[in-house]
Amino acid sequence: MADGYDELTDKEKQTLRLMVRGHDAKSAASELALSVHTINERLRAARRKLEVTSSREAARLVLEREGGDPEKPVSRDLGDAAARQSDDDGGATAGMSARRRILAGVVIMLTLAAAALFLVPAIVQSDNAGGATRSLPSDAEVESAARTWLALLDAGDWEASYAATASSFRKANTLKLWSDTAEKVQSGLGKTLSRDYIGQDDVPSPQGITIVKFRTDFANRTGVVETISLVREDGAWKVAGIYVS
Repeated sequence: MADGYDELTDKEKQTLRLMVRGHDAKSAASELALSVHTINERLRAARRKLEVTSSREAARLVLEREGGDPEKPVSRDLGDAAARQSDDDGGATAGMSARRRILAGVVIMLTLAAAALFLVPAIVQSDNAGGATRSLPSDAEVESAARTWLALLDAGDWEASYAATASSFRKANTLKLWSDTAEKVQSGLGKTLSRDYIGQDDVPSPQGITIVKFRTDFANRTGVVETISLVREDGAWKVAGIYVS
């Protein structure tokens, strides 16, 4: 791992840190204003150097090597509508689209709550002390918790939705900041028309994070992917972050 990590370029590490935060290749490409092809090339090179078959595993190794610090530089000027220039072959040009301007608030919220998002998905985590495995929540349980919270957003109940977030989210964001941001994003998307469950990804981390994804159609935009990160807190599932793409 030591040799493999040292062989990684800064750009490959940058991309793996985005994977740690829950991005896939498509959203990482959007975040860095690059092409999906460029992101996949970076991930392929990183997997080869780290001698793993999964990009998520590669991201987990980088997280462990860097001491679990999600605040390594991975993004530039969130919400900035100015033009950017791609620094890679085939990279997408830089102008921020109207979609990113509408959704910038949500991305910022996710960044502010990054302490809660040590996202290195896996299916089961081994207990190093005793060799036991940890049971994971059922899909139905977590899906229900995520849907209940999203219904509060659909209803515009910012206070209740804020109260249902994890303590780490509330420490990073005030109710006013959350309300202002959520209202701005919802007004851009319009009324929710349908919401279909895509799946979930369980994270072997001290926080016990589970990521749930939905494909949602809004009045002003269809095919939106809502990614909700949840943690178990006080006997209930609480939302630690939301990413909309």
